[in-house]
Amino acid sequence: MATVTAAAAGSRELAHPARTEIRLEGVLHALSDPMRMHIVRDLSAAATELACSSFELPVSKSTTTHHFRVLRESGVIRQAYRGTAKMSGLRLDDLEELFPGLLAAVLEAAERQAARD
Repeated sequence: MATVTAAAAGSRELAHPARTEIRLEGVLHALSDPMRMHIVRDLSAAATELACSSFELPVSKSTTTHHFRVLRESGVIRQAYRGTAKMSGLRLDDLEELFPGLLAAVLEAAERQAARD
């Protein structure tokens, strides 16, 4: 897991794992939750960064924050403040480099499951 630097601790920068720190088990854990999969599917469909406030999840704000933190700390997403908005985007390049085809396969399986439901 990424360590928060002294500069980041006092600022609005968010800690992210370096590419070399991203672990398969962390990514799979992050993707195993239906709410987090919902976030990842929305980010994938948008193909751009989205503000955290643009997600409508049927959970509390604190639970939503927790889900975004799990995705960020596992290396699935990158978050940054743009003005007052916290923007999130998939770390596609990092995930594809480390685990070729994994995210695409998981997203495809999620789409098939959604079509069945």
